[in-house]
Amino acid sequence: MNTKTKGYAWLLVALLWVVAFLNYFDRILITSMRDPIVADFDLTDAQFGLLTSVFLWSYGFVSPFGGFLADKYSRKKVIVLSVAIWSLVTLWTGYASSFPEMLATRVLMGISEACYIPAALALITDYHTGKTRSLATGLHMCGLYTGLALGGLGGFIAEYWGWRSGFHVFGLFGIVYSFVLIYFLKDLKKAETEPERITSQPLTEAPSSYSIREVFSSLFRLTSFYIILFYFAILGMANWLVNGWLPTFLKDQFSLDLGTAGISATGYIQIGSFVGVIVGGIIADRWVQKNPKGRLNVMIIGFCIGAPFLFIMASTNVFLMAIVAMVIFGLARGFNDANLMPMLRQVVDQKYIATAYGFLNFLSTIVGGLMVYVGGALKDANVSLSITYQIIAIVLLLISFTLSLVKIKQKS
Repeated sequence: MNTKTKGYAWLLVALLWVVAFLNYFDRILITSMRDPIVADFDLTDAQFGLLTSVFLWSYGFVSPFGGFLADKYSRKKVIVLSVAIWSLVTLWTGYASSFPEMLATRVLMGISEACYIPAALALITDYHTGKTRSLATGLHMCGLYTGLALGGLGGFIAEYWGWRSGFHVFGLFGIVYSFVLIYFLKDLKKAETEPERITSQPLTEAPSSYSIREVFSSLFRLTSFYIILFYFAILGMANWLVNGWLPTFLKDQFSLDLGTAGISATGYIQIGSFVGVIVGGIIADRWVQKNPKGRLNVMIIGFCIGAPFLFIMASTNVFLMAIVAMVIFGLARGFNDANLMPMLRQVVDQKYIATAYGFLNFLSTIVGGLMVYVGGALKDANVSLSITYQIIAIVLLLISFTLSLVKIKQKS
């Protein structure tokens, strides 16, 4: 890879950082606006949870297809279309006049956003090889974290300008930014690729016979891929249960106002995640040069530390202790997010990498969406979110220990 291409590789991360911000900000904005939306449409907690669940279910079902399109055709085109469409849907959300219409916008947002992450991470890891792959992935994830963190401002936006205004402003911004991407994004040509020492082959052009059947045959004969799928599903359950209900939990548990609960729910976890993706990315990039399991080890260490603090957050009545717990849980999540896609590239055929990540998104968001709905239904049945969080923390810790014992076969 020449110097010019290496320079563009980092520009690419910067360009997609903004998209990553919008990707999570637009989807999470609604969770910190619970009270005015519930009042506006006269919703139960289960119905409000369903607004996130239907997003996740549609997002999950379409993710493998979005990855397939990015592998077979063009990562750039998939990214640009994804941004443009979900931004239009975000704008529409601000004009929704009924609960069924809100559900429709959330379904369409899930469909359009599903195509972005597999294509973006595949493009970033096309340009970034073993020595910078986890760090570049982690820096891109910082955009997602910023979107999550500032999504908590939705409570303040709702209080001062009305809940619809945020969807109007950021929907318009995303539409404009999609035109910027048309000019600057570039798919990586085969001649510019550089093999990673850890993986068995460089990026290759998809053959004309590339098909869903071929992808299934390649991916689902790998035991290691099943293990990663299962692990990511548990992470999806934990992360989306936290993302979907933490503003409400903090508001109820610590008697916070809507704005403070929203920004607290997103801000503190993202502070830890910012540190986690950078530190975890650097450590993994160095460790994997000496040990192919380096990235996997960083992921395991992260959640063996983070899961107990999720339990503490759910159990304490001291807000300062909850803040510390959220930061450390965020740190653990950052360790995972910086390394999951690079780890996946060590396991599956490089031709199908975006599709493989799409399948991870499929399973994790389907079960994550189910957990968000279950959390609301349990809350309606007077089962506190504290108990729900404690249970998922225990499950996450057990799975992390289990992952350290199983063998994931990697490409030599």
